[in-house]
Amino acid sequence: MSESNHRRSFAVGTLTGVNPPLAAARSVVRMARLGRLDSILAPDHLVSVFPRAIWDTDFTPQAKTVHSPDEQFDYAPLLAHLAGGAGRVQLGVGVTDPHRRHPVLLAQTFLTLAHMTKVPPILGIGSGERENLDPYGFTWNRPVDRLEEALQVLRAALAADGPIEFSGRYYQIDGAPMDLTCPPERMPQVWIGAHGPRMLELTGRYADGWYPWESLAPDEYERRLKLVHTSARAAGRDPDAIVPAAMLQFLTARTESGIRRLLRTPAIRYVGLFASAEVWSRSGAKHPFGDDFRGLIDLMPHRLTRSEVREAIEEVPEEVLRNWLIVGTPNEVLRRIRDLSDAGLRHAIILPSAALVSNADAAFGYAVLFWLATKLRRPASSAE
Repeated sequence: MSESNHRRSFAVGTLTGVNPPLAAARSVVRMARLGRLDSILAPDHLVSVFPRAIWDTDFTPQAKTVHSPDEQFDYAPLLAHLAGGAGRVQLGVGVTDPHRRHPVLLAQTFLTLAHMTKVPPILGIGSGERENLDPYGFTWNRPVDRLEEALQVLRAALAADGPIEFSGRYYQIDGAPMDLTCPPERMPQVWIGAHGPRMLELTGRYADGWYPWESLAPDEYERRLKLVHTSARAAGRDPDAIVPAAMLQFLTARTESGIRRLLRTPAIRYVGLFASAEVWSRSGAKHPFGDDFRGLIDLMPHRLTRSEVREAIEEVPEEVLRNWLIVGTPNEVLRRIRDLSDAGLRHAIILPSAALVSNADAAFGYAVLFWLATKLRRPASSAE
């Protein structure tokens, strides 16, 4: 790790589930405070990424307490509820979209949340996912064009010192008051879930943070971050003011044999289906959902039958899982994340995927998460 990276602060957060019971999310907040994590993000879904057709205790022990994976809390009241016990843990959504929620309402929600938190909340936003839109009749045409306008409206609403005016293709705002402000030092941070060139360009122009969820090799992370920085400079913004973040799913055990056991389980193999056909192709495999499948953005889990899920799981090769997840012993996972830190990562949202497999694997995964948080905030040593 370079000397400049030694001086740079590194933040570690995690995700909370959004399924009942509510006590589960509260326990994540308590763990985060005890483990001195920096942030907790909640997903924003109407449909789970896990199909109800295969949701049982043979698939995951979480089915014992979660009746249906599609039983999802709305993130806004959930974060408001959690704010009272979060202390200085940063709360946010990762991510919402401008199709189901108008950008002015998003601004109002997060300015309100800023009155409940002790640090700035994170408003993660992206161009949308099919599972949350198509089944409910939301329009999803030209999603990046809509997001670009939404970001302009959102920025105007967050910074408003008078009536808002905006005339665009998707949003028309005519002298609309937006007088709600936030307490000092708690302006919501806008993080964009960006992967493609145009989304990265929007990140540089409008965002406070970049939050990719796809698994990226360090050189690819660095390349895309440079595109964000180039866009920021072109817009007259300070590139270093944009937080380079990422959602990292890791799979760990004490030994390689333990890791291979996890890689064989149905729940972990299913996670490999989140990867795009392009990722599968790089691993020399063909995605069961087709050559044009873009990953989570196209996934429609609630329309999959049990037999379709089982057949797809059988096709997931181990190499895809090792490319899609950060897989290894704790020290190997640490080295992988340090490589991303060297590539520019400054805020890692880390999720222990083995929590899907068993309670014992979940406990070990979260213990490693807290260990990683401690290690990642300190310079690397030759002993690691």
